[in-house]
Amino acid sequence: MGLGAGLRAMKRRSLTRASVAVAVAAGLALAGACGGSDGDGGADGDGSLAVGVLLPGGGASRFGQFDKPLLMQQLKRLCPDCPAPTVAATSDPAVQRQQIESMITRQVDVLILAAVDPQLLRPSVEAAHRADIPVVAYDRLAQGPISGYVTFDGATVGRLQGEALLKAMGAEARGERIVMMNGATTDPNAGWFKRGALSVLEGKAEIGKSYDTVGWRPENAFVNMTNAIAALGAGDIDGVLAANDSLAGAVVAALNAAEVTPLPPITGQDADLAGVQRIVRGDQYMTVYKPFAPAAGAAAKMAVALGRGETVDSLASGTVDNATTENIPAVLLPSVPVTVGNIKDTVVKDGMYTIDQICTPELRSACDKAGLT
Repeated sequence: MGLGAGLRAMKRRSLTRASVAVAVAAGLALAGACGGSDGDGGADGDGSLAVGVLLPGGGASRFGQFDKPLLMQQLKRLCPDCPAPTVAATSDPAVQRQQIESMITRQVDVLILAAVDPQLLRPSVEAAHRADIPVVAYDRLAQGPISGYVTFDGATVGRLQGEALLKAMGAEARGERIVMMNGATTDPNAGWFKRGALSVLEGKAEIGKSYDTVGWRPENAFVNMTNAIAALGAGDIDGVLAANDSLAGAVVAALNAAEVTPLPPITGQDADLAGVQRIVRGDQYMTVYKPFAPAAGAAAKMAVALGRGETVDSLASGTVDNATTENIPAVLLPSVPVTVGNIKDTVVKDGMYTIDQICTPELRSACDKAGLT
């Protein structure tokens, strides 16, 4: 797209946004202001790009620790003269909806959205579309007319977890009994992970209990695992496929509370520091490391291009469909399984954690044994 065409497109978008923003502002007056944002938001009048970033968690979560700073860094690199992005984080879909509406009212140029609940957020995505604000779905496939999608291949994540669990149990020969602690049904990625895991587990392991963890909340996983232990017997669980490291931590806590020893092999995802430390300690068998820097870089590139009225087809590695839109340009990134034997060559080598961060005084002996110190 030429510069003149791009400027004309941006002017058309500004007029459309202004009309939609009036309607959204009226709704916000009833709904209340959005919460948890950084930056001034909105264009600053000189034609530079205003980006809104909406995440399903902040603080100590993976999104707060890694995705947010990486996204900020990449956006600054690609658009050094742009105003600071508006960032909002919440685990409440109703609050996230208000945050999106607030950004529409501020007339941002483009949104990067990791949806808390893709289905409930669909009307907000549609409102952004009416305002001619492109939406890049990040990590989770949002519903509605999105313009791009960046994530890790969920089928591969689940397959890596399932393969690791089979290897740890030797289940190909024995058909061991496992518990599946899946993610929330409101997150399409959770179903993607689950299907990937089942593609290698079915016919090779007996699935004694399978739970969909409401809200991805560890406290719900703890209750589910406690119920699984009561139903199956403390000594009759040979492995647990936990969909991420937070759920894995809850599984470990429930098994410890039931005085199960030794612990069965347990999977995870996201390479949280606590998860990596559990692997060193021997409480968790593996996690799936998803290098967040490439994901943040791809999302930032898509957002800047779309905000400038350009296409993103050349940035995509393929296309995906959601319930409303077909052929969405998508970047699907690879993941890496991490066990105690390759911590140094993965999360440490990539600079995600240092040896000192992983190897606290309590873990010094285990780190020595693992060859980390």
